[in-house]
Amino acid sequence: MKIFVAKLAFRTRAEDLRTYFEQFGQVDVCKVIMDHETGRSKCYGFVEMPNDDEAYRAIVETDDMDFQGSVLQVKKSRPQLDNSISTRPRRQDQRTQRPHFTKHSDAEEA
Repeated sequence: MKIFVAKLAFRTRAEDLRTYFEQFGQVDVCKVIMDHETGRSKCYGFVEMPNDDEAYRAIVETDDMDFQGSVLQVKKSRPQLDNSISTRPRRQDQRTQRPHFTKHSDAEEA
């Protein structure tokens, strides 16, 4: 089962999270999500545990608990949406996009 862990401390690393969750059972994968531009933690991550009973126990026993100075939010991860199929209309190229406001409008031009 894949578990979503939010509100991690900035200093929390994947190894720390793995050690914390291993007290509930086997951990296959453990990731802390990092910002690509700054290299800092985004303060959330994922833990994958092969045994669902152990994973549910880990969720119950770690949710709303203090870990490295932060109170965690822990829940079963939802499936990732397929971003390749969007229901939103595509953004028009700015050269062909019509303005939303007339020049005499009080709104700022885009």
